Amino acid sequence: MDTIQLHIDGQSRPAEDGGTFETVNPHSQAVWATVAHATRSDVDDAIAAARRAFDDGPWPRMSPGERQEILHAVADAVTGHLEELAQLDSRDMGKPIAAARAKDIPRVADNLRFFADYAAMATDERLPMTTGHHAYTTHDPAGVTVAISPWNFPLMLASWKIAPALAFGNTVVLKPAEQTPASAARFAEIAEEAGLPPGVLNVVLGFGPDDVGEWLTSDRRVDRITFTGESNTGRAIGQAAMRNLTPVSFELGGKGANLVFEDCDLEAAVEWSIKAIYTNAGQVCLAGSRLYVQRAVYEEFVARFVEAAEAMVVGDPSDEATQIGPLASEEHFGKVSSYLDLVPEEGGKILTGGVGAGWTVRPTVITDIDPAGRVACEEIFGPVVVIQPFDTEEEGIALANDTPYGLNAMLFTENLRRAHRVAGLLRAGSVWINCFFVRDLRAPFGGYGDSGIGREGGAYSREFFTEPKAVIIEP
Repeated sequence: MDTIQLHIDGQSRPAEDGGTFETVNPHSQAVWATVAHATRSDVDDAIAAARRAFDDGPWPRMSPGERQEILHAVADAVTGHLEELAQLDSRDMGKPIAAARAKDIPRVADNLRFFADYAAMATDERLPMTTGHHAYTTHDPAGVTVAISPWNFPLMLASWKIAPALAFGNTVVLKPAEQTPASAARFAEIAEEAGLPPGVLNVVLGFGPDDVGEWLTSDRRVDRITFTGESNTGRAIGQAAMRNLTPVSFELGGKGANLVFEDCDLEAAVEWSIKAIYTNAGQVCLAGSRLYVQRAVYEEFVARFVEAAEAMVVGDPSDEATQIGPLASEEHFGKVSSYLDLVPEEGGKILTGGVGAGWTVRPTVITDIDPAGRVACEEIFGPVVVIQPFDTEEEGIALANDTPYGLNAMLFTENLRRAHRVAGLLRAGSVWINCFFVRDLRAPFGGYGDSGIGREGGAYSREFFTEPKAVIIEP
């Protein structure tokens, strides 16, 4: 039985009262580690450590180049520990090991390198004034950042928050999801071994309401809160943050629309659409779970899509060939499978898929469902897609925009004018044309409506994690 500890002010340690909770391997459904459950005193210690490291420590006072050098060393260390970190994420949330090795952990190193380089190369403005005064801008580190990361890409999405916060000179208290604490706790140790000063990155472990998450987000010593997760949790965090006027950045839920037009490359559209819904067993906020296909190609597309879904390898995440592993927890399996129980009463048909062994849901395809029902409209966060036909471009756009979410959308067409026209009319923070989940880390990432507040990436992360300042000098 492994033990996962808190990491506060440069030390890995148990909770003050010795309290623990358990983390479960979703494939074996067996407890594999005990986790230190932070007390309120532990949370206070972590915030105090981050506060001292910011107010009195070297990190925010280093040049961007000095921080760049350390963060590159941390990225190198992540690469050196790639197998260990990949195994931790696979064991904690059931992620196929091949994906953790090839994509998730390499992306952690990429995030660190990108933001380290971006911060080192970022420029401020000189503003000539007609009065002869000299004006210029600076972007000062904001302070103590609370980062709350989700369980679906445990270390990768934690690094999406940690990397820019650190690169711009902030200190961090990270609370990973209670289902997946292992890689974050180990990362903090690896980062300090690579040269990150003590107190700059602290990791506290526990739950949300009336627990670690609530204590962190309601503390007046915190200067920024960044959260990725479910929309209602975001609302609760927003209310806590507003009492202290703490700026927030939220990347929340999604119900991504995928428009397949009759003039698409059908083979490519099927291939990308499969990736869009079944990557990570559908446990992706960007999943293309609402799939609209123009009627002229609807039947052929559905037949090809079902065939491709049935060809996916479902099984043990430790097997290199596995593409779909179990869902991340018993609770989440119960949620996803409950939507499948709704399909008959909402008039739908399950063409393939359904519940598999253990906590697994096989790649599932649903048609003929009530477009206003729960299955079609709510975020399921599993390997479940609803396919519906549409006739005109205008109808397709209206269907895609008929949602309180607006994180992302996709469209498939070989008509360049249509591609640009439709992309401009879709209410979504990211629109992929003839592809899915291709990222440029300089681009804004975030969503409309219930999908979040603010944007992150490149200059957008800089704006959030710094305090822009104007300086004006008398001539």
